[in-house]
Amino acid sequence: MLFAEFIQWVLVTLGIVTVTMILAERYGVEIAIGIFTALIVIANVISSKIIFVGEIGSVNLIGPAGVIVYASTFLITDIIGEIYGKEYSKKAVITGFFANIIAVIAILIAINWTPAPFLSNEFLNSFNKILGFAPRIVLASMIAYLISQTHDVYAFHFWKRKTKGRHLWLRNNASTIVSQAIDTAVFITIAFYGLVANEVLLSMIFGQYVLKVFIALFDTPFIYIATLTWRWKASLDS
Repeated sequence: MLFAEFIQWVLVTLGIVTVTMILAERYGVEIAIGIFTALIVIANVISSKIIFVGEIGSVNLIGPAGVIVYASTFLITDIIGEIYGKEYSKKAVITGFFANIIAVIAILIAINWTPAPFLSNEFLNSFNKILGFAPRIVLASMIAYLISQTHDVYAFHFWKRKTKGRHLWLRNNASTIVSQAIDTAVFITIAFYGLVANEVLLSMIFGQYVLKVFIALFDTPFIYIATLTWRWKASLDS
């Protein structure tokens, strides 16, 4: 039941993201980059909650609540790259990085700002606990984001050249699945190495990566929907 619920939310999220990408095709690539940036920030804000999806053997499939939202950003960069080209995908990644920095600074200001006197300590403690973060976690997140998202952009276009523009499903999955592995391994290693036993560290990496692979596999029909819609509209305009 838990895994079925996870798949349900994956499909809902990817569907919404695909609709926004189709709208972006009408109103401009800036919409797509803006949605990408918003999802990056949202993923970091909601990731303080850890979700449980199921088990594979003795390994718990757990991850941050933002795992679906964050994984969907790889779909967006692939759609942008397919329709608008690599340079626009790179702009999306850079924009998302600076948006993260601004979000971190804004959250730090909000946490440290003098609260209104009528707010209870319980509310303030909850606010700080949910939005607060350790510097090591932020550093791990930023490094993993830059490496994995940049790899995704270049890998997608590497496979596009190799396949001569054919087999969209191959470049979509080949770039995203490897990028998600990089993201998961880099983030968890930097964030938790030395704080938990190595076997626990490997279990965390494996469990979270499995969830991301499922999301990557499910996003294939959605990239076809977005790109085929764009080609259909382009043929009508011509």
